[in-house]
Amino acid sequence: MILSTLFSAIAFPEIDPVIFQIGPFAIRWYALAYVAGLIIGWRLMMRLAGSENSRISSKQVDDFLIWATLGVILGGRLGYVLFYKPDYYISNPAEIFMVWQGGMSFHGGFLGVVLATILYCRFQKIVILEFGDLLATVVPVGLFFGRIANFINGELYGRTTDAPWGMIFPGGGDLPRHPSQLYEAILEGAVLFVILLVFRKTRYAEKPGFIMGLFFAGYAIARSIVEFFREPDAYLGFLIGGLTMGQLLSLPILIVGLYFMLRPSRKAV
Repeated sequence: MILSTLFSAIAFPEIDPVIFQIGPFAIRWYALAYVAGLIIGWRLMMRLAGSENSRISSKQVDDFLIWATLGVILGGRLGYVLFYKPDYYISNPAEIFMVWQGGMSFHGGFLGVVLATILYCRFQKIVILEFGDLLATVVPVGLFFGRIANFINGELYGRTTDAPWGMIFPGGGDLPRHPSQLYEAILEGAVLFVILLVFRKTRYAEKPGFIMGLFFAGYAIARSIVEFFREPDAYLGFLIGGLTMGQLLSLPILIVGLYFMLRPSRKAV
């Protein structure tokens, strides 16, 4: 069946990962995606803080940008190194710092931003759950751009498929595959962003931590669904019970998300 669709498969668009290069200095789509996600998310978060009845000021959001940037980059890279390819990077430690080659883990970036948020809120004496609700609302913007960057890099592609939108990726063999990066951009990015905005207008948003919990749960569900279409990492394959690393790492995020959504209302911390 797959062979019958091979001739109608969509060719991967020839997009140079490097936007332009002057000598050794290069601007890559991968880096630009992270910059765009951080800046757009930061501006949206400032707008939410300034337009809603929030005890968090636009100035406090503005000052958080550098903390978020460090949390995303350091946490995302270290998470990828530790969760996905520890043996490789132990043998090639210098490549740990070559982030422009790709290789970032959302789960690592998630932990990095959580730590940065806790430290920043303690330092600024901000209510953590209220700040977390604001931050969680805009995180899908960064996820959207990050997954688009994965697509441009031709990495993290999906499993083979006979779907008419199957695509032949460089390095993915001759058979069409799911463009799973785009599935993730849509579900983790666009769809989750809309859901969070809608729930911000409901009474549920009055409970500190609910929107943050909704993001955690929504991301974990979206990621777990897409993992059924995404090719498991060759150096990991399928793990416990046929699950992938992405699904296993999403499970605790789902549990934490449900906790914040379902816990009784109490004073914010």
